[in-house]
Amino acid sequence: MTNAQRLTLVRAAHTVIYVVMAGASLVVLAAGITGATGPWLWVAAGLVAVESAVFAACGFKCPMTAMAVKYGATKDGAWDTFFPEPCTRHTFRVFGPVILVGFALLAARWVVG
Repeated sequence: MTNAQRLTLVRAAHTVIYVVMAGASLVVLAAGITGATGPWLWVAAGLVAVESAVFAACGFKCPMTAMAVKYGATKDGAWDTFFPEPCTRHTFRVFGPVILVGFALLAARWVVG
């Protein structure tokens, strides 16, 4: 397998993970706002917790980006997902607060009862 093929696989996997994690983050926020619960919330919260732990363990850098760079990704060409780079540039600034607010609202609901 060539590096170009490996990069395509990494970008595809990273794009799928990005979509799933964005959705999971929004599920946590929506549950925090509405108070809705169910197994889907536990799945979403678990995914977000694991993703956050991986991100923290990797020095607050995405390990998938490092893999993409290893196989030839550059800022001036194909980057680390199939989304345009301007769409993903502020991922952590957007989803960080979404996740924190979602979990804070959930915690507040659970404490208040």
